[in-house]
Amino acid sequence: MNAIIDFLNTIIDFLNTIFWGYVLVYGLLGVGVFFTLRLGFVQFRHFGEMFRVIRSSPSTDTSGITPFQALAVSLASRVGTGNIAGVAVALYLGGAGAIFWMWLVALVGMATAYAESTLAQLYKVRNPEGQYRGGPAFYIAKGLKANWAAALFSIALILSFGLVFNAVQANSIAAAVDGAFGVPKVFTGIALAVLAGVVIFGGIPQIARFASLVVPIMALAYLLLALLVLVMNITEVPAMLYRIVATAFGFQEAAGGVTGGLMAAMLNGVKRGMFSNEAGMGSAPNIAACATPQPHHPSSQGFVQALGVFIDTIVICTATALLILLSGIFEPGVGVTGTELTQAALADHIGVAGNYFVAIAILFFAFTSIVGNYSYAENALTYLGLAGRKGITVLRVAVLLMVVWGSVQTVATVFNTADASMGLMATINLIAIVLLSGTVVKLTRDYFEQRKAGNEPTFHGDDYPELADEIDTDIWQR
Repeated sequence: MNAIIDFLNTIIDFLNTIFWGYVLVYGLLGVGVFFTLRLGFVQFRHFGEMFRVIRSSPSTDTSGITPFQALAVSLASRVGTGNIAGVAVALYLGGAGAIFWMWLVALVGMATAYAESTLAQLYKVRNPEGQYRGGPAFYIAKGLKANWAAALFSIALILSFGLVFNAVQANSIAAAVDGAFGVPKVFTGIALAVLAGVVIFGGIPQIARFASLVVPIMALAYLLLALLVLVMNITEVPAMLYRIVATAFGFQEAAGGVTGGLMAAMLNGVKRGMFSNEAGMGSAPNIAACATPQPHHPSSQGFVQALGVFIDTIVICTATALLILLSGIFEPGVGVTGTELTQAALADHIGVAGNYFVAIAILFFAFTSIVGNYSYAENALTYLGLAGRKGITVLRVAVLLMVVWGSVQTVATVFNTADASMGLMATINLIAIVLLSGTVVKLTRDYFEQRKAGNEPTFHGDDYPELADEIDTDIWQR
């Protein structure tokens, strides 16, 4: 038995080395550059469109959640411990220059997020209750006729986002609460499971309502505190921004990073950026497909999710980075890292209250990630045809059990398995969206040609005869 376990661990480690050492580090960045160029720098030229679609008048179609709710749920998943602990790890391992590479992977990743969520909208379906569901599994199956890849993607998503990563989030919450308030981890785990159950047993509409209320409040509170710190250290901010850019290109000695230099900054910034914003992973499109787009065009929901990447990394991760860099305790590659580094940095600015604030922030950030991740898993279950009452109940109970288990355990093999699973789903998704990129280009041109003509963009199926047997035409009638 031990020999079998050792063999499986070897396979998992090998897959993680391939996925995270080669395929995804370069693949996610490369696909982001590909869509940035092919779509004509859409995320920069049409940045204002991301806010315009959020402010659009609500649709009378109640089969889906609103665009704002879809943004809130995706941010609930994106904005987690990576925005607090992950940024600290990137700084510790890669120095200040790592933040520049986080920015870069987010800026090109906005184009990837736009593409995958536009496709998710286009290929969405109705579940038996008449609600919209969709995601990468659906455009892989319908657009590429690769049912086997869609099923493999769905299983990998349920395993990683639905189960194990929720255990990771619970573990982070329990550790933070124990460290700040001395509450035993098991009690925190049980409380988390009860609270999460109240939300997820209400289904995706309940998750959307919860996220649209909680996410803006938690993000705003965190950013206001960061702004206070910036004001307190305003004279040092320009020098710190210069330090980020200079060390990213080796113009200034990195003064750290465990391995030091340009490569440490680039690799750690790219990796942590990918983990944080999830662009190209195939996760956020699952909730993008559940929205009723306004305007009534798939591209509008693509812009919503591109904005999510911007908020997650360019805004929130940058806030954490500056909190740490402006403190008097940060030394790359030396001393504390992760959550402890962020807590110590904030305590340096505002005193012992900083420890408590970070613990509370992690509580909210990670808890919303749990419910957001669950919504992705439910969509994947829908594709597999297991989203009946029994199937959904089994998934929800399994998620809650993983929350309790994760709060008291740290099992590296299980977490490594989830990393391999996520690597697999991301690889499948990246291949799929590149193969379907022609459709994304056509949709984007159509959207802005209508805008240029002074019309509200509306999807007309007759203009896409090649999609007639792939999409649900009833959904797109207007």
